[in-house]
Amino acid sequence: MNTEKGAESPPNPTPIVLEGIVRQKCMNAIYNRTRMVLAPHILYTRGGSLYVDAQVVSRDFVIPREEKFGTFKVDGLRNLALTERDFAISRLFLPESEKYDGTTLMAVEPQGASA
Repeated sequence: MNTEKGAESPPNPTPIVLEGIVRQKCMNAIYNRTRMVLAPHILYTRGGSLYVDAQVVSRDFVIPREEKFGTFKVDGLRNLALTERDFAISRLFLPESEKYDGTTLMAVEPQGASA
């Protein structure tokens, strides 16, 4: 897959999102004409469409001053590519949230539970 020089993402970005969640790797993407680095936490359905909730690592090469967590429609992610950058699960991620009930396809899991 060639994502350099403006090459488009494959027709189905879902496998890239799933791999990012499972391996806890960031993704490069263009969303609403904005270059972003996202840390995908959960893939779920809403209204028959796929959505990913992710931490915004950077937007147009700028790191947010405070931690940001957003919802992105998978069909809107362009030039999607997995990076080798690992991420830790965000404290803003609430897997028990009502909006995920019965709609979750894949979510991050802590690497080691510390009790």
